[in-house]
Amino acid sequence: MIILSIFKSPRKDEMYLYVDKREQLERVPEALLEMFGQPVHVMDMPMTPNRKLARVESTAKLLDDLDSRGYYLQMPPQKEEYMLDLFKNRPETGVR
Repeated sequence: MIILSIFKSPRKDEMYLYVDKREQLERVPEALLEMFGQPVHVMDMPMTPNRKLARVESTAKLLDDLDSRGYYLQMPPQKEEYMLDLFKNRPETGVR
């Protein structure tokens, strides 16, 4: 098990950096941090290989990236996908 620290980008909605809490941002490349903006700490959480996260495609990839690169970057969803989510989650209005 690993404890993750999760940071959000102040520049891009729904962009997050996942890092090992013990290392924090030490291994994140400077160029990525410049693009990401000043990271805003969101939370810390335990992570196991079988835990599912809503917008992370593969927990195995997240853990592999943490081990090999020192971070996992979660990109924002594509706009088309986001718009479909909005439509699916809209309460019925009765208007057709």
